[in-house]
Amino acid sequence: MRTNSEHNRMRRMTGLSIFTAIILVLTVICTFIRFGPFSITLALTPIIIGGALYGAGAGAYLGGVFGLVVLLTGILGWDGGTVMYLLSINPIGCILICLVKGAAAGYLSALLYRLLARRSEKAAVVVAAVACPVVNTGLFLVGMAVFFFAQLGDWAAAEGQAIGYYIIVSLTGINFVVELLVNLLLSSGITRIIHAGKAGR
Repeated sequence: MRTNSEHNRMRRMTGLSIFTAIILVLTVICTFIRFGPFSITLALTPIIIGGALYGAGAGAYLGGVFGLVVLLTGILGWDGGTVMYLLSINPIGCILICLVKGAAAGYLSALLYRLLARRSEKAAVVVAAVACPVVNTGLFLVGMAVFFFAQLGDWAAAEGQAIGYYIIVSLTGINFVVELLVNLLLSSGITRIIHAGKAGR
């Protein structure tokens, strides 16, 4: 007979496998949805839920999966060539941006959820839902400024915009707003899924 520990381990592995598959599908689909040079991200919701259910390590893993899929679809050229272009300029910088931002977003959103959930489940979900896209987009912008500042300047000049405005507004502004609103609108559903997942343990 299986012990409770083995049962919980199997449930965790099954749950993470399901969230991994969902992230894979959503990321591939969203590769073809772009506002500006970069794809929109709608895979943050399963990252938030998985992190809330299974901890910060799971959040980092799921965020890392998201980043890896972004990188691989970019190498395949499904993003219109942006990732391959950045890889040709600075491959290490591009890879770090793809992998680190997602893993950090998953880790920090799960950590914040755990810290707040004992006081208020609803507040914990809302904070995690906000933190995930903020960290993901914030680290993306920092990474782009560190590794690809000259290219950002060229893109801004091509649009006739100041580089600061271009980075904050044009580069990811619409994407970030959509991602944040989606997470906030789904927060009630996220809460119910987390409750169901905890009840099934």
